[in-house]
Amino acid sequence: MLPSNSDFYKDLIDQMSDGVYFVDCDRKIVYWNNGAFNLTGYTASELVGRSCFDEILCHVGYDGKRLCQDGCPLSASIEDGASHEANVFLRHKEGRRVPVNVRVQPMRGNDGEIIGAIEIFSDDSAQTEARRKVEAMRRLAFLDHLTQLPNRRFMEMSLATALAEFQIHQDPFGVLALDLNKFKHINDTFGHACGDRTLQELAKTLVGSLRSADVIGRWGGDEFLVILPNVHIELLKSLAERCSVIVERMAIPDGFGGTLTLSISVGATLARPGDITTDLVNRADELMYQDKLKGRAPDPTSHQASSVEE
Repeated sequence: MLPSNSDFYKDLIDQMSDGVYFVDCDRKIVYWNNGAFNLTGYTASELVGRSCFDEILCHVGYDGKRLCQDGCPLSASIEDGASHEANVFLRHKEGRRVPVNVRVQPMRGNDGEIIGAIEIFSDDSAQTEARRKVEAMRRLAFLDHLTQLPNRRFMEMSLATALAEFQIHQDPFGVLALDLNKFKHINDTFGHACGDRTLQELAKTLVGSLRSADVIGRWGGDEFLVILPNVHIELLKSLAERCSVIVERMAIPDGFGGTLTLSISVGATLARPGDITTDLVNRADELMYQDKLKGRAPDPTSHQASSVEE
Protein backbone atom coordinates (compact mmCIF):
# COMPACT_ATOMS: atom_id res chain seq x y z
CA MET A 1 0.00 0.00 0.00
CA LEU A 2 1.31 3.47 -0.85
CA PRO A 3 1.86 5.92 1.99
CA SER A 4 -0.90 8.51 2.34
CA ASN A 5 1.10 11.34 3.90
CA SER A 6 1.86 14.41 1.82
CA ASP A 7 5.62 14.28 2.54
CA PHE A 8 5.88 11.04 0.58
CA TYR A 9 4.38 12.61 -2.53
CA LYS A 10 6.45 15.77 -2.11
CA ASP A 11 9.61 13.66 -1.98
CA LEU A 12 8.40 11.73 -5.02
CA ILE A 13 7.86 14.90 -7.08
CA ASP A 14 11.21 16.26 -5.92
CA GLN A 15 12.91 13.24 -7.50
CA MET A 16 11.51 14.08 -10.94
CA SER A 17 13.89 15.48 -13.54
CA ASP A 18 11.07 17.64 -14.91
CA GLY A 19 10.38 21.01 -13.32
CA VAL A 20 7.11 21.10 -11.37
CA TYR A 21 5.45 24.01 -9.65
CA PHE A 22 2.00 24.87 -8.30
CA VAL A 23 0.28 28.26 -8.27
CA ASP A 24 -2.92 29.37 -6.56
CA CYS A 25 -5.70 31.25 -8.34
CA ASP A 26 -3.73 34.49 -7.93
CA ARG A 27 -0.79 32.77 -9.68
CA LYS A 28 1.28 32.88 -6.51
CA ILE A 29 3.84 30.05 -6.46
CA VAL A 30 3.14 27.68 -3.57
CA TYR A 31 5.44 24.78 -4.50
CA TRP A 32 8.69 24.48 -6.50
CA ASN A 33 10.46 21.14 -6.94
CA ASN A 34 14.13 20.24 -7.31
CA GLY A 35 13.71 19.61 -11.04
CA ALA A 36 12.56 23.23 -11.44
CA PHE A 37 15.69 24.36 -9.61
CA ASN A 38 17.92 22.25 -11.89
CA LEU A 39 16.35 23.69 -15.04
CA THR A 40 16.16 27.34 -13.95
CA GLY A 41 18.84 27.90 -11.28
CA TYR A 42 16.21 29.29 -8.86
CA THR A 43 15.69 27.60 -5.48
CA ALA A 44 12.30 27.09 -3.85
CA SER A 45 13.17 29.66 -1.17
CA GLU A 46 13.67 32.28 -3.90
CA LEU A 47 10.36 31.66 -5.66
CA VAL A 48 7.74 30.26 -3.27
CA GLY A 49 5.45 33.13 -2.32
CA ARG A 50 6.29 35.10 -5.48
CA SER A 51 3.81 35.61 -8.33
CA CYS A 52 4.60 34.08 -11.70
CA PHE A 53 3.42 37.30 -13.40
CA ASP A 54 6.38 39.06 -11.77
CA GLU A 55 8.20 37.67 -14.85
CA ILE A 56 10.94 36.02 -12.82
CA LEU A 57 11.32 33.40 -15.55
CA CYS A 58 10.17 35.84 -18.24
CA HIS A 59 8.61 33.21 -20.51
CA VAL A 60 8.64 34.15 -24.18
CA GLY A 61 7.35 32.40 -27.28
CA TYR A 62 9.40 31.64 -30.38
CA ASP A 63 8.38 35.06 -31.69
CA GLY A 64 9.77 36.79 -28.60
CA LYS A 65 6.30 37.63 -27.22
CA ARG A 66 6.27 37.92 -23.41
CA LEU A 67 3.78 35.34 -22.11
CA CYS A 68 3.68 36.17 -18.40
CA GLN A 69 1.44 39.16 -19.05
CA ASP A 70 -0.38 37.97 -22.17
CA GLY A 71 -0.83 34.34 -23.16
CA CYS A 72 0.15 32.62 -19.89
CA PRO A 73 -0.83 28.90 -20.00
CA LEU A 74 -1.33 28.91 -16.21
CA SER A 75 -3.87 31.74 -16.45
CA ALA A 76 -5.61 29.95 -19.30
CA SER A 77 -5.98 26.72 -17.27
CA ILE A 78 -7.29 28.58 -14.22
CA GLU A 79 -9.82 30.42 -16.36
CA ASP A 80 -11.09 27.65 -18.64
CA GLY A 81 -10.37 24.52 -16.57
CA ALA A 82 -8.60 22.84 -19.50
CA SER A 83 -5.08 21.56 -20.00
CA HIS A 84 -2.63 23.60 -22.08
CA GLU A 85 0.74 22.89 -23.67
CA ALA A 86 3.32 25.20 -25.21
CA ASN A 87 6.95 25.36 -26.30
CA VAL A 88 8.52 28.45 -24.73
CA PHE A 89 11.82 29.92 -23.64
CA LEU A 90 12.40 30.64 -19.95
CA ARG A 91 15.18 32.83 -18.64
CA HIS A 92 17.70 30.97 -16.48
CA LYS A 93 19.02 32.66 -13.35
CA GLU A 94 22.38 33.05 -15.13
CA GLY A 95 20.68 35.01 -17.92
CA ARG A 96 20.57 32.57 -20.82
CA ARG A 97 17.41 31.44 -22.56
CA VAL A 98 16.36 27.79 -22.12
CA PRO A 99 13.82 26.12 -24.44
CA VAL A 100 11.24 24.10 -22.50
CA ASN A 101 8.07 22.19 -23.21
CA VAL A 102 5.35 23.35 -20.80
CA ARG A 103 2.29 21.29 -19.78
CA VAL A 104 -0.33 22.87 -17.53
CA GLN A 105 -3.32 21.37 -15.73
CA PRO A 106 -5.88 23.04 -13.43
CA MET A 107 -5.90 21.96 -9.77
CA ARG A 108 -9.27 21.33 -8.13
CA GLY A 109 -10.33 21.12 -4.50
CA ASN A 110 -12.55 18.47 -2.92
CA ASP A 111 -15.63 20.35 -4.12
CA GLY A 112 -14.41 20.39 -7.71
CA GLU A 113 -13.70 24.10 -7.75
CA ILE A 114 -10.46 25.25 -9.37
CA ILE A 115 -7.95 26.28 -6.68
CA GLY A 116 -4.91 26.84 -8.89
CA ALA A 117 -2.82 25.13 -11.54
CA ILE A 118 0.24 22.90 -11.89
CA GLU A 119 2.92 23.42 -14.51
CA ILE A 120 5.32 20.67 -15.56
CA PHE A 121 8.17 21.74 -17.81
CA SER A 122 11.04 19.83 -19.35
CA ASP A 123 14.17 20.57 -21.27
CA ASP A 124 13.39 20.65 -24.99
CA SER A 125 14.67 17.68 -27.00
CA ALA A 126 17.00 19.93 -28.99
CA GLN A 127 18.96 20.54 -25.79
CA THR A 128 19.26 16.80 -25.17
CA GLU A 129 20.54 16.31 -28.71
CA ALA A 130 22.96 19.20 -28.20
CA ARG A 131 24.44 17.49 -25.13
CA ARG A 132 25.06 14.33 -27.18
CA LYS A 133 26.82 16.42 -29.81
CA VAL A 134 29.00 18.05 -27.14
CA GLU A 135 30.15 14.67 -25.86
CA ALA A 136 31.04 13.58 -29.40
CA MET A 137 32.95 16.83 -29.99
CA ARG A 138 34.87 16.43 -26.75
CA ARG A 139 35.99 12.93 -27.70
CA LEU A 140 37.19 14.11 -31.11
CA ALA A 141 38.93 17.28 -29.87
CA PHE A 142 36.63 19.43 -32.02
CA LEU A 143 35.22 21.38 -29.09
CA ASP A 144 35.73 25.06 -28.31
CA HIS A 145 36.85 25.10 -24.68
CA LEU A 146 35.03 28.32 -23.70
CA THR A 147 31.57 27.88 -25.23
CA GLN A 148 31.49 24.06 -25.41
CA LEU A 149 30.38 24.38 -29.04
CA PRO A 150 32.09 22.78 -32.05
CA ASN A 151 35.21 24.71 -32.97
CA ARG A 152 36.16 26.27 -36.31
CA ARG A 153 37.98 23.16 -37.51
CA PHE A 154 34.87 21.04 -37.06
CA MET A 155 32.63 23.66 -38.69
CA GLU A 156 34.92 23.88 -41.74
CA MET A 157 34.76 20.08 -42.13
CA SER A 158 30.98 20.04 -41.69
CA LEU A 159 30.52 22.85 -44.20
CA ALA A 160 32.68 21.08 -46.78
CA THR A 161 30.64 17.89 -46.30
CA ALA A 162 27.33 19.75 -46.62
CA LEU A 163 28.49 21.46 -49.81
CA ALA A 164 29.69 18.21 -51.34
CA GLU A 165 26.32 16.57 -50.65
CA PHE A 166 24.54 19.65 -51.99
CA GLN A 167 26.42 19.52 -55.29
CA ILE A 168 25.45 15.85 -55.72
CA HIS A 169 21.90 15.69 -54.35
CA GLN A 170 20.83 19.37 -54.43
CA ASP A 171 19.42 19.07 -50.90
CA PRO A 172 19.00 22.71 -49.85
CA PHE A 173 20.84 24.09 -46.85
CA GLY A 174 21.73 27.48 -45.51
CA VAL A 175 24.30 29.23 -43.36
CA LEU A 176 23.99 31.86 -40.65
CA ALA A 177 26.87 34.10 -39.60
CA LEU A 178 26.15 35.65 -36.19
CA ASP A 179 28.17 38.29 -34.38
CA LEU A 180 27.62 39.73 -30.89
CA ASN A 181 27.22 43.50 -31.04
CA LYS A 182 29.37 45.72 -28.82
CA PHE A 183 31.43 42.83 -27.45
CA LYS A 184 34.52 45.03 -27.09
CA HIS A 185 32.41 47.46 -25.05
CA ILE A 186 31.42 44.62 -22.71
CA ASN A 187 35.04 43.48 -22.26
CA ASP A 188 36.38 47.01 -21.78
CA THR A 189 33.63 48.10 -19.38
CA PHE A 190 32.97 44.99 -17.30
CA GLY A 191 36.11 42.89 -17.78
CA HIS A 192 37.07 39.78 -19.70
CA ALA A 193 35.48 37.44 -17.14
CA CYS A 194 32.12 39.07 -17.87
CA GLY A 195 32.87 38.86 -21.59
CA ASP A 196 33.64 35.14 -21.35
CA ARG A 197 30.49 34.50 -19.33
CA THR A 198 28.46 36.46 -21.88
CA LEU A 199 29.78 34.30 -24.75
CA GLN A 200 29.03 31.13 -22.78
CA GLU A 201 25.44 32.14 -22.05
CA LEU A 202 24.96 33.41 -25.61
CA ALA A 203 26.14 30.05 -26.97
CA LYS A 204 23.63 28.15 -24.81
CA THR A 205 20.83 30.49 -25.88
CA LEU A 206 21.64 30.09 -29.57
CA VAL A 207 21.68 26.28 -29.28
CA GLY A 208 18.23 26.44 -27.72
CA SER A 209 16.94 28.76 -30.45
CA LEU A 210 17.81 26.34 -33.27
CA ARG A 211 16.58 22.93 -34.39
CA SER A 212 18.24 19.71 -33.24
CA ALA A 213 19.61 19.01 -36.74
CA ASP A 214 21.25 22.43 -37.05
CA VAL A 215 24.99 22.64 -36.38
CA ILE A 216 26.31 25.74 -34.59
CA GLY A 217 29.93 26.41 -33.78
CA ARG A 218 32.20 29.19 -32.61
CA TRP A 219 33.87 30.58 -35.73
CA GLY A 220 36.19 32.91 -33.82
CA GLY A 221 36.07 35.62 -31.16
CA ASP A 222 32.43 36.67 -30.79
CA GLU A 223 31.33 35.23 -34.14
CA PHE A 224 29.32 32.04 -34.58
CA LEU A 225 28.47 30.02 -37.68
CA VAL A 226 25.37 27.85 -38.15
CA ILE A 227 24.75 25.19 -40.81
CA LEU A 228 21.02 24.71 -41.42
CA PRO A 229 20.00 21.59 -43.40
CA ASN A 230 16.71 21.35 -45.30
CA VAL A 231 15.73 25.01 -45.35
CA HIS A 232 14.04 27.25 -47.88
CA ILE A 233 14.35 31.02 -47.89
CA GLU A 234 11.36 31.68 -45.61
CA LEU A 235 12.49 29.14 -43.03
CA LEU A 236 16.03 30.52 -43.23
CA LYS A 237 14.70 34.00 -42.50
CA SER A 238 12.48 32.70 -39.69
CA LEU A 239 15.38 30.94 -37.94
CA ALA A 240 17.61 34.01 -38.30
CA GLU A 241 14.91 36.23 -36.80
CA ARG A 242 14.25 33.74 -33.99
CA CYS A 243 17.90 33.83 -32.95
CA SER A 244 17.91 37.62 -32.94
CA VAL A 245 14.70 37.96 -30.94
CA ILE A 246 15.55 35.31 -28.34
CA VAL A 247 19.03 36.79 -27.76
CA GLU A 248 17.41 40.18 -27.28
CA ARG A 249 15.44 38.67 -24.37
CA MET A 250 18.58 37.63 -22.49
CA ALA A 251 19.77 39.42 -19.34
CA ILE A 252 23.34 38.65 -18.26
CA PRO A 253 24.64 39.70 -14.79
CA ASP A 254 27.41 42.26 -15.34
CA GLY A 255 29.20 41.46 -12.07
CA PHE A 256 28.44 44.88 -10.60
CA GLY A 257 24.82 44.40 -9.57
CA GLY A 258 23.34 45.20 -12.98
CA THR A 259 22.44 43.24 -16.09
CA LEU A 260 23.44 43.35 -19.75
CA THR A 261 20.93 42.95 -22.55
CA LEU A 262 22.37 41.80 -25.84
CA SER A 263 21.84 42.00 -29.58
CA ILE A 264 23.40 40.18 -32.50
CA SER A 265 23.96 40.93 -36.18
CA VAL A 266 22.99 38.09 -38.49
CA GLY A 267 23.76 37.29 -42.12
CA ALA A 268 21.86 34.39 -43.71
CA THR A 269 22.28 32.80 -47.12
CA LEU A 270 21.35 29.64 -48.98
CA ALA A 271 23.97 27.46 -50.66
CA ARG A 272 24.19 27.95 -54.43
CA PRO A 273 25.37 25.59 -57.19
CA GLY A 274 29.12 26.01 -57.64
CA ASP A 275 29.71 27.42 -54.15
CA ILE A 276 32.88 26.52 -52.29
CA THR A 277 33.19 26.99 -48.54
CA THR A 278 34.82 30.41 -48.81
CA ASP A 279 32.05 31.65 -51.13
CA LEU A 280 29.35 30.64 -48.68
CA VAL A 281 31.08 31.95 -45.56
CA ASN A 282 32.13 35.22 -47.20
CA ARG A 283 28.60 35.83 -48.45
CA ALA A 284 27.10 35.20 -45.01
CA ASP A 285 29.79 37.41 -43.42
CA GLU A 286 29.10 40.25 -45.84
CA LEU A 287 25.39 40.08 -45.10
CA MET A 288 26.13 40.05 -41.38
CA TYR A 289 28.24 43.21 -41.66
CA GLN A 290 25.51 44.85 -43.72
CA ASP A 291 23.15 44.07 -40.84
CA LYS A 292 25.64 45.55 -38.36
CA LEU A 293 26.10 48.71 -40.43
CA LYS A 294 22.37 49.39 -40.41
CA GLY A 295 23.03 51.04 -37.06
CA ARG A 296 22.79 49.85 -33.48
CA ALA A 297 22.28 51.60 -30.15
CA PRO A 298 25.41 52.66 -28.16
CA ASP A 299 24.81 49.78 -25.77
CA PRO A 300 23.88 46.26 -26.97
CA THR A 301 20.11 46.47 -26.57
CA SER A 302 18.54 47.03 -29.99
CA HIS A 303 17.18 44.53 -32.52
CA GLN A 304 16.36 44.80 -36.19
CA ALA A 305 15.72 42.48 -39.09
CA SER A 306 18.60 40.26 -40.15
CA SER A 307 20.15 40.35 -43.64
CA VAL A 308 19.00 37.31 -45.60
CA GLU A 309 19.85 36.33 -49.15
CA GLU A 310 19.06 33.39 -51.38
